[in-house]
Amino acid sequence: MAIRLVREAKTSLLCFLLGAGICFLPTVPLLNPALQHVWIDFWKYLLGIYALAFNVIINLVFMSDDNLYQVIALRAGWLGLFFGLGLLLSFAKTTLVHFGWYVMALTFFHWSEYFITALTNPRSLSLESFLLDHSREYKLAAISSWAEFMFEWYWFPGLKQIRWLSLLGLFMVIGGEILRKCSMYTARSNFNHYIQHVKQDGHTLVTYGVYSLFRHPAYVGWFYWSIGTQLILCNPFCLVGYTIVTWRFFRERIYEEEIYLLNFFGEDYFEYQKKVGTGLPFINGYRGEL
Repeated sequence: MAIRLVREAKTSLLCFLLGAGICFLPTVPLLNPALQHVWIDFWKYLLGIYALAFNVIINLVFMSDDNLYQVIALRAGWLGLFFGLGLLLSFAKTTLVHFGWYVMALTFFHWSEYFITALTNPRSLSLESFLLDHSREYKLAAISSWAEFMFEWYWFPGLKQIRWLSLLGLFMVIGGEILRKCSMYTARSNFNHYIQHVKQDGHTLVTYGVYSLFRHPAYVGWFYWSIGTQLILCNPFCLVGYTIVTWRFFRERIYEEEIYLLNFFGEDYFEYQKKVGTGLPFINGYRGEL
């Protein structure tokens, strides 16, 4: 099935890359050694100037355009900007390297949710596809993880330098991200960020690819991605909290979603349930009787 690069996808990709371009500022002295002292002495101002210039450019480019595209550009661009800053932090000689990994994982996740949706299911595309406004609980969880990291980084700096643990988290994040995006690509128009209560025209049951391994690969990917972020940060309290809260969230969501899936697909989904598990530990989903 051919995938059309719709304008929303192009806009988000170009603006994300433009924002991420901030990570190339330290390479400028490599082109002209005479500028090396400029970066060393004024790097904070240069980063600020890039961010300001980037914001002005986006607003000028989309000034006469539909406001929707301006908002898309700004969201994607700022996610790219923080991705680039996270990359810079990842290679800096500081004790915040692992936080840089986390920032990259978080910003790429939110941008790629929108981008993949634009590629595979533009009919359901909206600003909410960035998942930046997912829920109050999600925002609270994110803020809690930042607060724990900064508190422990200041008072117990050694706790944040457990390299093998952060690497384990990084692998989990990458694996979870790949699994989730593979599930979105495989399902295409059958994937939606929200539970569907009414069967849409063209909605079919997908049982091949990653769906032959798990009934809910997107949830499996997101579950391990979220846990991986806290391993990267070496956040013991949020690690426990994230694991419990996300497990309960997906247990309830899968139970509710499978009620509708059984209504949509009947015996086909019932047979699929018997062959393939949910993919999440100790979560069986809804078991109806036909």
